[in-house]
Amino acid sequence: MTLMYKNISINYSVEGEGEAVVLLHGFLENINMWVDLIPELSKTHKVIAIDLLGHGKTECLGYVHTMEDMADAVYAVLLQLKIGKAKFVGHSMGGYVALALAEKEPQMFNGLCLMNSTFEADDKERKKLRTRSAKMAKTNYEALVRMSFTNLFAPESKLKFKEDFDKALELALQTPVQGYIAAQEGMRLRPDRFNTFKNLEARKLIIIGEKDSIIDGDSIRAQIENTDIKFEALSEGHMSHIENKSELTYILKHFIEK
Repeated sequence: MTLMYKNISINYSVEGEGEAVVLLHGFLENINMWVDLIPELSKTHKVIAIDLLGHGKTECLGYVHTMEDMADAVYAVLLQLKIGKAKFVGHSMGGYVALALAEKEPQMFNGLCLMNSTFEADDKERKKLRTRSAKMAKTNYEALVRMSFTNLFAPESKLKFKEDFDKALELALQTPVQGYIAAQEGMRLRPDRFNTFKNLEARKLIIIGEKDSIIDGDSIRAQIENTDIKFEALSEGHMSHIENKSELTYILKHFIEK
């Protein structure tokens, strides 16, 4: 399905009936990342998956897509579908987008799961890395994507889940250069949203991979102590939907059904 928004096309899918669940993919991903989860979750819920700006079949708005820009596009889709409340699951960058939306429209949230994601802003090193990557993307895009993507997996996972890894890499390489640059810039600019998450009146869950090289699980654990934010740790890396598929499916089904 598509929505015309600010002269671009936003792509999304809707499966099932019942309470709404909104799935937001990560950087260099698209709605196809949810292909194994949607059939399970849509047995009991209306599941909406949205291609974020510059990813999948959704076009680019510019050369900077802030998390707020992406959240506004998600909000436009939900308005079209007349969704007043939903549970949200955001993978990596999708979690940043969900937090930006929660800051603007907290009343829409029955629940928010940050999956291999964080409420923290980038540190100085990460910001420099994003700026450097955005520059490199203009000249050596395919090598850059291959390298970036490989780092998302625990070392042994690349071999253990080779077929899924290859499929996900193929989808990542379909992301346009402009989409890559715009998202990197948007993630670099995002603020810390711990208070947004902590104060959200909804079910809250963070899922991290113990071998994730992107997300600092120890820092997250320390900050959410004495809050009502639940925490789940899985054994592998940043790509739990591939590396810990069955455990993740169980956790997410439990999260949306409560």
